[in-house]
Amino acid sequence: MTSSVVDPNPDARRPEPTPAPGGGPGFRRPGGASLQVGVAVVWLSIIVLLPLAAIMWIAAKGGWDSFVTTVTSPSAIASFKVTLTISIAVTVVNVVFGLLIAWVLVRDDFWGKRIVDALIDLPFALPTIVASLVLLALYGPRSPVGIHIQHTAWGVGLALAFVTLPFVVRAVQPVLLELDREVEEAAASLGANNATIFFSVILPALAPALLSGAGLAFSRAIGEFGSIVLIGGAIPGKTEVSSQWIRTLIENDDPAGAAAISIVLLAISFAVLFVLRYLGAKAAKRDEAAR
Repeated sequence: MTSSVVDPNPDARRPEPTPAPGGGPGFRRPGGASLQVGVAVVWLSIIVLLPLAAIMWIAAKGGWDSFVTTVTSPSAIASFKVTLTISIAVTVVNVVFGLLIAWVLVRDDFWGKRIVDALIDLPFALPTIVASLVLLALYGPRSPVGIHIQHTAWGVGLALAFVTLPFVVRAVQPVLLELDREVEEAAASLGANNATIFFSVILPALAPALLSGAGLAFSRAIGEFGSIVLIGGAIPGKTEVSSQWIRTLIENDDPAGAAAISIVLLAISFAVLFVLRYLGAKAAKRDEAAR
């Protein structure tokens, strides 16, 4: 008759598992995070922070009085009015049509869908001066379609709409792809019509993406230059946007004034992006809480 002895601590003799060379889920390389953060900060400084600091340094050369005089001059104020008015209008239009295009690309199937989806990114790849040349050929004095909008606010708006539309479409499209269709089906089964489902279920979920796309589109619009050079005409108080006024200041050997106008545009762009991102974050939290 044999007796067996039970080891009170069977795990004590087992060797510790050796982590894989690549590391497991909790594996961290010593100093890896610090190195990544350092590289990111250096690259951000070279690409963004140093140019911003250079613009501020150039603008500060003339002093505060010169800065205020430049940004409040009649020509600067007129360019700000034209820029902001057209940019806001274009952003609103692109939010509506960008959402519509994203909806069609995600929810509908039709011949040529891949081609249309690729064309959305064309303004990103096409040089902006080429866009201005194309728009001039289509809607200039020799327009083949009989529409002449050169040197008008409509021409500037059309050029800005062309270059900013992809921002809204590409911001909304992935979110629309990830929406849970079962929620829509449940609302429909409870008797909700299409309008109620869209405004009560779909739109709140898309609000953060729409606001983000709108902010990017607006920021691009207020700083756009190439696409409006030929179609706009830079008529003071009518079609001359702030980027064209900056060019005029540079040609008149006033880099400090050009930098001052640039700072105002940067401040407006940053403020709009910050507010829209804040509203988008609040909308996302509200939608998550509602779920």
